[in-house]
Amino acid sequence: MIKSIRILYVDDEQNLRQLIKEQLMGEGYNVDTADDGDTASEKLKSEKYDLVLLDIRMPRMNGIEVLKFIKSKKLSCRIIMLTAVDDLAIAMEAVKQGANDYLTKPYELETLLKSIRRVMNVA
Repeated sequence: MIKSIRILYVDDEQNLRQLIKEQLMGEGYNVDTADDGDTASEKLKSEKYDLVLLDIRMPRMNGIEVLKFIKSKKLSCRIIMLTAVDDLAIAMEAVKQGANDYLTKPYELETLLKSIRRVMNVA
C-alpha cells in the first residue's frame, strides 16, 4: 500500500526538501517536491497526489494559500502542514482550512511517519 502513495513535499529549503524526500523514499513512498507554492499549485493541476506535505512560510504563495487552493479545487489529497511556524493560531487556521495534521520542525522522522500513516489510514 505504501508504494502506491504519492506525496508532494513543498518547502523552499532545498536541503530539507532533499532530506525528507530521501527519508520518505527510503520508507517506500513515491515522493515529488516543489520549492514554492506556485510550483506546487502547477504540479497539483497536472498530477494526482495522495498527500501533500506543506511548509507555511514560502515566497510568492505560502502554505495556507496552497491549502486553500487544494480545497477550492476539491482535490482529494490529504494535507499535513510541516513547518517551523509554531503558532497555535496559525495551526488552528490550517486545520480550519482543511489540513489533516500540523507538525513543527525540527521534526522526528518517526513522528512524521506516524502522522502519514494515520492521515492515510495505513497500518
